[in-house]
Amino acid sequence: MPSERDLAAHFNASRGAVREALSQLEQIGLIDIQPGGARVQSLQSASIPVLGPLLAREELPDPVLVHQFLQTFGALAALSAREAVQSANQEQMNRMRELVVHLSKLTSDFQTLAQQWHKLLELITEISGNLVVQLIGNDLKGHFVEQMISVDIQPRIKKAVLDEVLGDFGQCLMEKDGSRAAGAVIRYFDALSKAVTEVIIARRAGSDRQAS
Repeated sequence: MPSERDLAAHFNASRGAVREALSQLEQIGLIDIQPGGARVQSLQSASIPVLGPLLAREELPDPVLVHQFLQTFGALAALSAREAVQSANQEQMNRMRELVVHLSKLTSDFQTLAQQWHKLLELITEISGNLVVQLIGNDLKGHFVEQMISVDIQPRIKKAVLDEVLGDFGQCLMEKDGSRAAGAVIRYFDALSKAVTEVIIARRAGSDRQAS
């Protein structure tokens, strides 16, 4: 990379501001600062905070990156669901059942559903007590949700799919079947990923037609 002096001159910034920016890039793994200058690192060596800038790099996020994010977050949520169902006490089971019943009565409005699913997933994560999953999930969720809100993505999951997932999840609570709970959560995130990426691809196609 160019030297601090050259970067400061190019961006009309102070050396201190450039040094701080380089330090932040090093913290997320995009550069390696050595005596003599900073060297660009492979994207694969970066850490989770780089997701935010990657998702916001274009007007609409890359649908492949969104799919990968939802797959990963879904896997973490499924792990939490399995642990939560297997370890929950009766009060915690009742709280999960209440949220599942409430979700099953909602319409397919995405914002309303998203808020209630968020409550259910938060409860599942809390019950599971897996701090590592909680911390990774919080970081992933923060970058993703912020970007989806900023571009007004409003996907719609078919109610039949939601009913099937919630029915299965409710049944697994009765049987304390953690593996079945994990499978239900995975199916929800698969459906969410499909709905979100379809909206993004359609919006991108519309933008391309307008540009041409």
